[in-house]
Parts: sequence; C-alpha cells; structure tokens
Amino acid sequence: MDGWLEQYRGYILIVLLCLILIGGAFILVQRPTPEPIAIATVVASTPTPLPTATFTATPASLRIYVSGAVHVPDVYILPPGSIVKDAIKAAGGSSDDADLVRINLALALYDQQQIYVPRLGEATPAAPLPDGAPPPTLTSGDDSPHTGKIDLNTATLEQLDTLPGIGPAIAQRIIDYRQANGTFASLEEIMEVKGIGQATFEKLQEFVVVR
Repeated sequence: MDGWLEQYRGYILIVLLCLILIGGAFILVQRPTPEPIAIATVVASTPTPLPTATFTATPASLRIYVSGAVHVPDVYILPPGSIVKDAIKAAGGSSDDADLVRINLALALYDQQQIYVPRLGEATPAAPLPDGAPPPTLTSGDDSPHTGKIDLNTATLEQLDTLPGIGPAIAQRIIDYRQANGTFASLEEIMEVKGIGQATFEKLQEFVVVR
C-alpha cells in the first residue's frame, strides 16, 4: 500500500489541485455580480424669476384751509381734482353775507391752498395768501380797474393789515412814510418802506392802487 502511494503520489496531488481549482471556479461563477455604482449628475436648475411688482401712483389728497364767510372755517382734506366750490361746501357752505360773485367757484385747487370767502362790501380778502399762490380770481359788475383794491394813499392801518405780507408793524410804517414823504406817486414806491421788498410787493400789488 505504501509503495502504491509512493508510486502514484504525484498523480494524486495533481488531481487534488485540479479539484481545488474547479471548486474555486464554481464558487466564483455562482457568486452574484454586484451592480455598478451609478454616479448621479446634479444639474442646477435655473430659478424662475418672480414677477416684478408694479405700483400705481395714487394722487395725494388736497389739504385746503377755508376761511371767511363760511359756516365752519377749518382745514379740510379733499380729493384730487376738487374745485373752490367743493371746498366751500366742505366748510358747511357760505354764510348769508358771503359775496360769492367775487369768487371763481370753478377754480381748481392745489395742496395747502387757502380759500377765503369775502363778505358783502369787503374791499379785499382779509387773509394773506401762501407764498407762490396766485391771487384769487374776483369778479364784479363794475369794470373799473380799482374795484376791490385798497388805495395806498388813503388806507387805514386796519385796511393795510389785511394785505398779503403786511402785518400791523409794516402797515404802521406805510402810514409813517406817507406822513413824512407825502402820498405815493406809484405802486413801486411802496418798496421804499422798510420791510417791503420785491417778493412782498409782487404778492400785494394785485390788491392795491395809487390814486
């Protein structure tokens, strides 16, 4: 027996080696193949632009001061496009002694405007106009250019005090100038009075006259 093993030992080793190789190959064939790893490519998406907000400008309300011959003088907030008639209506309407003939009721309003309703027989608006505001449109049956204007040569202190840009102090200076230099020869001469410059003259020249 030992002689047989010695004689065929080489063949036996070869057979065993072949069996081991065959068994290993069988195991490799039966082993499942792993799935390949897929690398996902992330594509950056472009953000959808948001709609641009549009704003519509809203016209500002008008702040109007109504005074004079009205029932409730005060500051009123009126919608854009309002006219003088609307302002007087907001102030409770005109009083019985109001001289509406001398006012342009259809005149368009602007912000921070003052509307003064004159009384019957009143020579000129008693309240000064704001800077840059046009003088009120006054009309009457008399076509005389002196209608509704104050004569600088005969006006009293109270009358002069009602002029735009003229207070009691400057009104007294006008009277003092008149007494010292005589009557005014022209409207422009009033600028010789201390405190009355070109800007003040432009505001009051619509309401005065020299006779």
